[in-house]
Amino acid sequence: MKLNELRDNAGATKDRKRVGRGIGSGTGKTSGKGQKGQKSRTGVSIKGFEGGQMPLYRRLPKRGFTNARFKKDFAEVNVGRLQKAIDAGRLDASQPIDEAALVAAGLVSRPKDGVRLLGEGDLTSAVTITVTGASGTAREAVEAKGGTLTLTGLGAAPATEA
Repeated sequence: MKLNELRDNAGATKDRKRVGRGIGSGTGKTSGKGQKGQKSRTGVSIKGFEGGQMPLYRRLPKRGFTNARFKKDFAEVNVGRLQKAIDAGRLDASQPIDEAALVAAGLVSRPKDGVRLLGEGDLTSAVTITVTGASGTAREAVEAKGGTLTLTGLGAAPATEA
């Protein structure tokens, strides 16, 4: 193979459409835009216009807000990734696992406002883990294998007893 023989596969590239170049091109005169008017021009934004009537998006009430200023941003770890790290020897299941251990094992690059444990995947080891928050399925997965889950901070939901 030589550098001067390199080229794209057949059909990989298409020639760009040159509009407004005569009637023989198929896109001459009006350049495929149809006839005159606002819609034939660029920058048209009349999708929500209803002929002067109050548009639907303004007739409906506004609800709620997102308080992004004080929103907590948690680093998320699934129990499946936790088990893979234990199997690979990056975490020791017999030792308590906390946020510092998760960072050292490479499961979390930086803890942000804390670490939240999520329930996707399978856990086969009994672990003692301390994190900022956890989902209900993650709590069930840890406790089903005889492990303990301790929550700290704002993600701590009270245990519900039936």
